[in-house]
Amino acid sequence: MNFEKLLETKEYEFLKTDSHLGEKIILLGLGGSYAYGTNIETSDVDIRGIALNSKSDLIGMSNFEQRVNESTDTTIYAFNKIIGLLLNTNPNTIEMLGLKQGHYLFLSPIGQELLDNKKLFLSKRCIYSFGGYANQQLRRLQNAIARDTLTQTERETHILNTIKNMMFDIKSRYEQFENGSIKLYIDKAIQEDIDTEIFMDINLTHYPLRDYKSIWSEMNNVVKDYSKIGKRNNKKDELHLNKHCMHLIRLYMMCLDILEKEEINTYRDKEHDLLMSIRNGEYMHENGTMRQEFWDLLNEYEKKFEYAKENTSLPDNPDYKNVEEFVMSVNERVIKDEI
Repeated sequence: MNFEKLLETKEYEFLKTDSHLGEKIILLGLGGSYAYGTNIETSDVDIRGIALNSKSDLIGMSNFEQRVNESTDTTIYAFNKIIGLLLNTNPNTIEMLGLKQGHYLFLSPIGQELLDNKKLFLSKRCIYSFGGYANQQLRRLQNAIARDTLTQTERETHILNTIKNMMFDIKSRYEQFENGSIKLYIDKAIQEDIDTEIFMDINLTHYPLRDYKSIWSEMNNVVKDYSKIGKRNNKKDELHLNKHCMHLIRLYMMCLDILEKEEINTYRDKEHDLLMSIRNGEYMHENGTMRQEFWDLLNEYEKKFEYAKENTSLPDNPDYKNVEEFVMSVNERVIKDEI
């Protein structure tokens, strides 16, 4: 497919006419299945990009964070917004810094500067961001196809792991509290109809009630979401399940590259055949449940992930100082009308 020619069609005119985009765009690239190399004939084309904030955004009264065009599956992030997401190693955005060379459809000099500085954003935060996304995928998968085969204790373990990964992000969004002030763990159940359940020890003083209410709500939503029973009545559902399985493994692959090699590799060339075999249903029984080979594969990647996160040489946090200098340099040039 000629993606450059696709961008010249009428459907993508907004990239040129939107006042927040146009010449402010510094990067355009492929997203989704095409970016991973796992696309099929019916795959949609997703476009992801970054546009500089305008002078009025930076020192005036206008505001721009992102533009989403649903009809073309296009999302363009503002420069300042993408920096925050990259600092947290957000999987949906950090992959923009590791595309296959031919998958960058437009790259300005500033866009290239961002790619040249991509290692500044890498840190152990990827353990929690990628781990959280992987657990979401696993939860969706198990909701749909493994509800009756999981033991109650296994379900509790997966709920707990999801919440623990979520807590890392929660701490960055709500009033700070000391590590250990909220402790989550599994123990013998008090409720009579289950064997084990999740407990929490809380030690908070002078803590904002509204923040606590929001944190509790997010944890409660995980539990409720996990309790939903998926229904598999048609082939379309199975195709979605296989796609979830594929992305679960792909997330581990990408995070392992970050932890072990300090590299962002979005396009999965070496693992292409494995990922496509999962997507094409080779790891699924005819009754819509996953074969033991898939769970063995998942277990293997989970073990690799556990080892890598304990032995990575990445710092705990990204290089804030140099990221800030880069951001100030770019925004200063915008304010001076140098770019």
